[in-house]
Amino acid sequence: MVLMDLLQVSTKCGHGVSCILTKMIESLIQSEIIKQSPYTEADVPTPALVIDAAVVSRNVSRMADYVKKHGIGLRPHSKTHKSRVFGKMQMLAGAIGLTVAKAGEAEGLASVGQDILMAYPAVDPARCQKLAELARQYTIRVAVDSVNAVEALAAAAVTKQSTIGLLVDVEVGMGRTGVGSASAALALAQKITSTKGVRLDGIMCYPGHIWLPVDQQVQALLAVSEKLQEVIDLWAANGLQAKIVSGGSTPTAYNSHLVKPYTEIRAGTYIFNDLNTLRGGYCAMEDCAARIVCTVVSNAIKDQVVVDGGTKTFTSDLCIPARESGHGYLLEYPQAKLSRLSEEHGQVEMVLSERRPKIGERVTIIPNHICPCVNLQNAVWLKASGALYQINVDTRGMLS
Repeated sequence: MVLMDLLQVSTKCGHGVSCILTKMIESLIQSEIIKQSPYTEADVPTPALVIDAAVVSRNVSRMADYVKKHGIGLRPHSKTHKSRVFGKMQMLAGAIGLTVAKAGEAEGLASVGQDILMAYPAVDPARCQKLAELARQYTIRVAVDSVNAVEALAAAAVTKQSTIGLLVDVEVGMGRTGVGSASAALALAQKITSTKGVRLDGIMCYPGHIWLPVDQQVQALLAVSEKLQEVIDLWAANGLQAKIVSGGSTPTAYNSHLVKPYTEIRAGTYIFNDLNTLRGGYCAMEDCAARIVCTVVSNAIKDQVVVDGGTKTFTSDLCIPARESGHGYLLEYPQAKLSRLSEEHGQVEMVLSERRPKIGERVTIIPNHICPCVNLQNAVWLKASGALYQINVDTRGMLS
């Protein structure tokens, strides 16, 4: 029953990759325990994060087609799905490896991705030891922006008799991590090449500051391209090579070809999408694969209803392109506003809505930011051909 249902989804996804998706689903069924749920979407316990398999298939296929067309590698960021199942989908569709944020995520997904990049600083002994141990069996790479990180990772690798690949993190506008100049990137690269236990693999950047409409991103991305090329040229003049230049984000994903030095991109949210990507114009409503089903539990306060999802379901993240829009979009009541969250309560303003939901009614909400929402779930529900299948969130809560 599971195989038949999921294969039916895969053959209807379009984009000319039905054979890839059929193979993908077959592999998942053979290697993962995917349990069909006794529930349907109409009676699944709420709040429930329900993911549409057909939409995921389209999203994965579209990105795979784009990177193939432009000769760019895809190393999806697993922080969005935190799942072996969805990671396998991406790998079988052509991803070259997976990105993680934490060493615990690397442990959970290394056997799926094989080639793992931790795009997050590692300086503490526990994290470095985990990564060094993994590097004995898998290709492990880590982004660094300090001598401290290089030395900490190198010491762990020497202890474990392994080698960790390092990418120098270059700041291109986000203002969060990364060295700020080509000369600083060169100095760090030279430190890496002279240190036992680590290997210079290239450069990483994150253009997460670019939230412009797609047709207005050219100049911002050309600025990223120029900064990366400056680093590459300085390295080359000093006998060093950046074999990997890793960048990208979901908002800029389909303009990644404008950053000529990129060899790979690390988009993550694209697999599910959310209100950030929808309101930013980076996807359409039909591309939002993940919706949170909630139940209306109260209407006692005038012009308001309360749903059974609060910060422990949606997180408190605001929508980046529309910060006054609330905490999610109610599909059945588009004029309503999920205006306030506490731990278990979602307060929905109904002032502008001509219709009001009844107590016990289910509503479907697209959240602002899907990544932390997934991390709040032990499992998500995969919808395929009308049935639900439970998918574990394998690296949930792995903070180190």
